[in-house]
Amino acid sequence: MSNRDREVGIGLIGFGTIGRGVVRVLGQNAAVISERLGARLRLVRIADLDTETDRGVDLEGIHFDSDAKALIADPAVDIVVELIGGTGAARALVADAIAAGKHVVTANKALLAHHGSEIFAQAAAAGVDVAFEASVGGGIPVLRALREGLAADRVLSIEGILNGTTNYILSEMEATGEAFEVILKRAQDLGYAEADPTFDIDGIDAAQKLGILVAMAFGAELDVDSIPTQGLRDLAPIDFEMARELGFRVKMLGIAREAAGEGDDRIEARVHPALISLGSQLASVDGAMNAVLIVGDAVGPTLYYGAGAGEMPTASAVVADAIEIGREILRGAGAGRVPPLSRPLEALHSRELVPTDELHGRAYLRFEVTDEPGVLSKVTGALGANDIGIESVLQRGPASAGGSISVVVLTHAAPEAALRKAVAEIDEWPEVRARTLFVRIQENRE
Repeated sequence: MSNRDREVGIGLIGFGTIGRGVVRVLGQNAAVISERLGARLRLVRIADLDTETDRGVDLEGIHFDSDAKALIADPAVDIVVELIGGTGAARALVADAIAAGKHVVTANKALLAHHGSEIFAQAAAAGVDVAFEASVGGGIPVLRALREGLAADRVLSIEGILNGTTNYILSEMEATGEAFEVILKRAQDLGYAEADPTFDIDGIDAAQKLGILVAMAFGAELDVDSIPTQGLRDLAPIDFEMARELGFRVKMLGIAREAAGEGDDRIEARVHPALISLGSQLASVDGAMNAVLIVGDAVGPTLYYGAGAGEMPTASAVVADAIEIGREILRGAGAGRVPPLSRPLEALHSRELVPTDELHGRAYLRFEVTDEPGVLSKVTGALGANDIGIESVLQRGPASAGGSISVVVLTHAAPEAALRKAVAEIDEWPEVRARTLFVRIQENRE
């Protein structure tokens, strides 16, 4: 039998927005997929607890019920696509699929960030693949680029806008001058943000994605729950005005690199809003788009940009993974297989994180203080007493009937421990009306 007479069967567990997109991509691109694969990629079964809702796609010839275990056991299913999310039922079903000798495709970043090593070890022992391009960056092929295209490079750094919801909120706050709460509500109305947006706006989603990137780029296993995160809740319209005046834009970044000291095996990884220069490649990324800037020692800076979420972009990455596994199936078990994290599992090892107190860099500080003589000099004096140099100072106000003013200080590079200490001291003063905003300045290292 020639490859063109063969079929590779897919079983889809989870029939939400992305699952619907997978059905659409497989249907509308069936011809080009068959041409590239050299065989038919056929959706055999779907399993979802909700079997009543009309998803608006053609399910003719597809077995659809709520029995995920029967889907896994079906001999016509070669590849199980897991799209239910979370780390509970999804973890068990992925383990069941691997034990049944089925290849797995998933978009589940939380599952891989917390249990990836275990899952990859199970898959290696069973001789099957786990593919997960859609887990980071939606339709952007950034993981494939790291795993294969940059395999000859030592990765020096990763900086990325990894969450479309937060990038949309920041872009809209800058464009409209409206408050965070107003823009968040708009994002929820448009479907960019969940009813409970905590994972997005507090940086948890981006930290999980960064954990996967760190494993692939540096061979490092991190406790992703320990990655330092800072959310968006304290940003105000004035911060975007000030940032623009100072030559910056505000972006939510995931940042990772190896520690700089010789013999230091630790990893610097963090997620937080940052001021980036207007000339940075990431500065032009607006709306719900994602972008990842990876710097390699040989290739230099490479930028991966596109839709980081959404039905069709994410479904495109899911189906692309299924095609790649289909090629391996047609070549024969194990032929040409690339390790999921670009290196053998035994090459991975646990590495500690660099504490944020050890970071060294410039900062944007916004103080809300009473409008009275001597306060500004008192602020600058407290910074100087902690060996923090001042690059520039801007003042706005009075901002309210109470007579408070906003004082923005751009510092010279300083240890973060000293910056935090100075801010904590200043926040105890009676002249301070609100907690000081601390935002790091990310230097342009492209």
